Amino acid sequence: MLLSIAIIIALLIVAYMAFVNFYPSFGGNVSKERQTMYASSNQFGEGKFKNTKDVPKDPSFSETLTIARKFFFTKVEDGRPSEATPLHTVDSISIASHTNGTRLMWYGHSAFLLQMEGKNILIDPMLGDVPAPHPLLGGNRFNKELPITIEKLPKIDAVLISHDHYDHLDYGSIKKLKDKVGRFYVPLGVGVHLEAWDVPKDKIEELDWWQDVTLDGLQFVCTPAQHFSGRKLNNGQSTLWSSWVIKSEKERIFFSGDSGYSDHFKQIGETHGPFDFAMLECGQYNKLWPDIHMFPEETALAGVDLNAKMIMPIHWGAFKLALHSWTDPIERVTKKANELGIPLIAPEIGAMIELDSLAIGSSKRWW
Repeated sequence: MLLSIAIIIALLIVAYMAFVNFYPSFGGNVSKERQTMYASSNQFGEGKFKNTKDVPKDPSFSETLTIARKFFFTKVEDGRPSEATPLHTVDSISIASHTNGTRLMWYGHSAFLLQMEGKNILIDPMLGDVPAPHPLLGGNRFNKELPITIEKLPKIDAVLISHDHYDHLDYGSIKKLKDKVGRFYVPLGVGVHLEAWDVPKDKIEELDWWQDVTLDGLQFVCTPAQHFSGRKLNNGQSTLWSSWVIKSEKERIFFSGDSGYSDHFKQIGETHGPFDFAMLECGQYNKLWPDIHMFPEETALAGVDLNAKMIMPIHWGAFKLALHSWTDPIERVTKKANELGIPLIAPEIGAMIELDSLAIGSSKRWW
């Protein structure tokens, strides 16, 4: 019996190693040479990136089993919408011809197309069907369609990526995008995945927290987040995670990426705020991982800390990655935002968000 169990375990390990090494969606690996380059980062030590606070704690084996059991075997009431959610389709000509004003289009979850100062910018463009290394390892997107496909998008001047998790960095999306993108801006280490997927090195710029880069008058600042990284069982925290600040001469936008609630929001607000618009993580939370994802009430508090004129909850509305109902994030954050008096919008997927004409209550309760 023990020999049989040992053989089964060995076969599973061999199968996993073969899958990881030969299936391209897992991405690249940070080499020892590359780690030497990251040694000057305050967030890097002992071969890994870390948060400012000592979180998250590595779960024990029993805690890992508990999380896995709950995630895979707990039935969640209204975990997914019973029918496709409202979706606006976008004409490629209207995108290509847009020149005046700043506007955004939400793909659902955390993916955006931002048009600003004549530039087309994609943020965390996970535009695939399943946020997993293989379609059989995850649940499908709530909507089968996208507002506009990658093939119909015009030239993209820049792509911003917050971290390397599958619901933010998608192999299939990057492969389709790479030839129409001018620059990729990513946190330290994330470039190894892009390089593994044949993105030219000269198109990739890695940044540490508080570093910035300018593209034709637009400033992109890589700012802190409280999260983690990894695309395999053995490469956790090998790449950095971040939020992003986007500035023009007239406007300031914040994108949270994934993050637990902490004092970095206030620090970012004091350094780079106030913000005209803040896209803030609100979804896929649980008491089992409170340090790496915000609860909806914390999302609203983060908006206050950032000194944001308007917040938009993101990281919901497209995938089921936690044990709450699919509408729980938006219902709870709306209630808390009203209590705090911070304006909030929640547009339908694909609807154009015009920054110069935002108004409280401008979006209906479509969910």
